[in-house]
Amino acid sequence: MTEAQIQQQIIIWFRNNYQIKGKGLIFSVANESTYSNKKFKNTGTMAGVSDLIVVLNGKTIFVELKTEIGKQSEAQLKFQKNIENLNQEYYLIRSLEQFKNEISRED
Repeated sequence: MTEAQIQQQIIIWFRNNYQIKGKGLIFSVANESTYSNKKFKNTGTMAGVSDLIVVLNGKTIFVELKTEIGKQSEAQLKFQKNIENLNQEYYLIRSLEQFKNEISRED
């Protein structure tokens, strides 16, 4: 399964189980494809930003998606470290089931 397919599954599941009930919010961050464009860098785009951001129960959760064999880039690892140093939640997710398990612990 590709990262895009995993992301689609997660978005659909979360929206059906949380967002439409007013219990949370999920959205994607278009970062890697736009980062090389200077116009976007000047307006705040940052390399390594997580694929998804989830707002649930007063928390903001950053979610990076990878396939079973995918590895984080140096920029993604740096972003993760920055987020964790700010005492925020950051998950590296490889499947819908893993995402469900992590979210259920937050709910």
